[in-house]
Amino acid sequence: MPTFIVLLGPPGVGKGTQARILSETNKLAHISSGDLFRENIKNQTELGKQVKAILDKGELVPDDLTISMIRDRLTKPDCVTGAILDGFPRTPAQANALETMLAEFGGEVNAVPYISAAESILVERASGRWTCKAQGHIYHEKFNPPQQAGVCDIDGSEIYQREDDKVETVSKRIRVYLDQTMPLVEHYRKAGKLIEIDGTKPVEEVTKDLLAALNK
Repeated sequence: MPTFIVLLGPPGVGKGTQARILSETNKLAHISSGDLFRENIKNQTELGKQVKAILDKGELVPDDLTISMIRDRLTKPDCVTGAILDGFPRTPAQANALETMLAEFGGEVNAVPYISAAESILVERASGRWTCKAQGHIYHEKFNPPQQAGVCDIDGSEIYQREDDKVETVSKRIRVYLDQTMPLVEHYRKAGKLIEIDGTKPVEEVTKDLLAALNK
């Protein structure tokens, strides 16, 4: 049977990093709903055109369209053994729709790791990010500062802070995520599939805890 893992975690907790490591370690496709939207829009697929029209109006992409996009992705050869789902589902209703869809592929959600950390830690991590203007190299004012303030070590271009990396924006994004995701966390906790992981530890330790929990 294929293995399907739903990975949950707020902005700044390092979910994307852990998803990539899990994908490589377990030889499972990493499916990010955000990446799927961007890819379909870029390639001007039929689904991508529908999504773009909705986003251009400032509206939310309906569940059925997101499900269609994920179903299409799961038909690809690299998903035969399963996949890691990142960014979907976001609500209990979406989780129920996902289970129905996965049954078509002979599987189910096997585990739901939830990487968490205190809101203050998440804000500090996410809001300290700076980006170089030339090629987008990433720095962090506390964890990875440039050698010379305001200048990229690699190409010498100016580094700046994007609007969505500023404290106010980051704080709002994290709060919205936590508010919206708690019902989903409870949904999977009641289903006995939630695995809680301490995201305040160094990356390597989070990976170790994550792999140990999944191996159980």
